[in-house]
Amino acid sequence: MAFTDEFNWSLFDFIIMGALLLALGIGIQFIRHRIKQPKKRILLIGLLMVLFLIIWIELAVGIFGTSFAGS
Repeated sequence: MAFTDEFNWSLFDFIIMGALLLALGIGIQFIRHRIKQPKKRILLIGLLMVLFLIIWIELAVGIFGTSFAGS
C-alpha cells in the first residue's frame, strides 16, 4: 500500500470494492430515474446503501461468518 503496510489488499480486493461501488452507483441512478415518489425513492436508496454497508462489513471483518477454528 502507498502509505502504510498495515493493509494487505490484493488486486482482487480492489476489483471487488470497485464492483461494489459501481453497483451502488448504478443502483442509485436507476432508482433516481425510475421511482417518481420522493419518499419511496429515499427509502429505496437508503435500503440500497444499508445493503452495500452490510456487504462491505461482511467482506472486511466477517460479521456473519462462522468460525471453524475449534472444529
